[in-house]
Amino acid sequence: MHKPSAIFLLNLAHAVDHMFLLIFATAVASIAAEFGFARWEDLMPFGAGAFVMFGLGSLPAGRLGDLWGRRAMMIVFFFGMGASSLLASVAQGPWQLAAALTAIGTFASIYHPVGIPMLLQNAARPGATIGVNGLSGNLGIAVAAALTGLLMQWFGWRAAFAVPGVACLALAIVFLRVVPPETESPARRKGRGAVPLSRAQVARALAVMTLASATGGILFNFTTNGNAQLLTERFRGVMSDPAKLGLLLASIYAIASVAQVVVGRLIDRFSLKPLYLGIALLQVPVLLLASQGQGWVLYAAMLGMMIFIFGAIPFTDAMMVRYVDDHMRSRVAGVRLAVSIGISSLAVWALGPLVKGMGFDRVRLVLAGVSLCTALTVLWLPSERPVAEMAPA
Repeated sequence: MHKPSAIFLLNLAHAVDHMFLLIFATAVASIAAEFGFARWEDLMPFGAGAFVMFGLGSLPAGRLGDLWGRRAMMIVFFFGMGASSLLASVAQGPWQLAAALTAIGTFASIYHPVGIPMLLQNAARPGATIGVNGLSGNLGIAVAAALTGLLMQWFGWRAAFAVPGVACLALAIVFLRVVPPETESPARRKGRGAVPLSRAQVARALAVMTLASATGGILFNFTTNGNAQLLTERFRGVMSDPAKLGLLLASIYAIASVAQVVVGRLIDRFSLKPLYLGIALLQVPVLLLASQGQGWVLYAAMLGMMIFIFGAIPFTDAMMVRYVDDHMRSRVAGVRLAVSIGISSLAVWALGPLVKGMGFDRVRLVLAGVSLCTALTVLWLPSERPVAEMAPA
């Protein structure tokens, strides 16, 4: 069992992971103006490398996490994220920035296949643990929106990368001192999943996990990377100050993040399939409303949209706990993430061109269709008894 300080740092690392990935999306308009781009949409594809490596890097990260050690990989995570962010802050052109963002994505890929399994080792209530961890990650998204807006207004976009980079290097030193070395690598430990399934059912569950993670990742990447510009566009005539818009977006993320805590507690009590299906279907109407809303109507629609998109996130990690032994969770998570994030990272590359060609209204309609694809995928998930009736692992 991890001591409270280690648990706090592992949850904080999730916030760092998502925050750093979204600094560019929040500051893209200012960066584009400095680099001589006429439209922010034209600079957006330069950030795609970060999300491609966020997926592809999960494969070696997961393997090293199980075979070498999760603590060691988390130390690499903190130092790598801090150094890469400092490199982004001194970029002199779009390709230098693209290289630094790709490095951020590479080190960011460590957290999900390594940090979450490390946090879930011997967790008495995995659903609640996943929920709090998800809340932490999404608060990182909220901080990215608020802090980036404020730092841009006060010091410029370079400070939005430099200040968090220095803070992350400090966290690396704290993690190194606070979290004790592992006595053995996870691959040497044996356990078992909480839900007894046949091999065919486990294979089916893993396929659903990967496909649902991919469609959910598309929704997550399109919305979190595009929301700042959508809010700016639809609030013209209502509000234009970037710092205030950043705080407004941060409030959406902060409120919506609570959904993960609620869903995490429900996961500990009920079967995954009906819960996941219901949340996927509820995404559809709010995405349709967000496609047409303006001003404060859009704000309400975006809040509902992010509540259900964030609320769907804990399910794939919950499936890992129920169906996969701890001694190989990082490797299985790495494979799943490499496939699903590799697919969903295309959303970041396509966001600028699609918005430029179709507009935010049509893009949101497409995302409603993606939500329906998620719901159809969840229907393939094996049925199970409620958690309260299951024997403990």
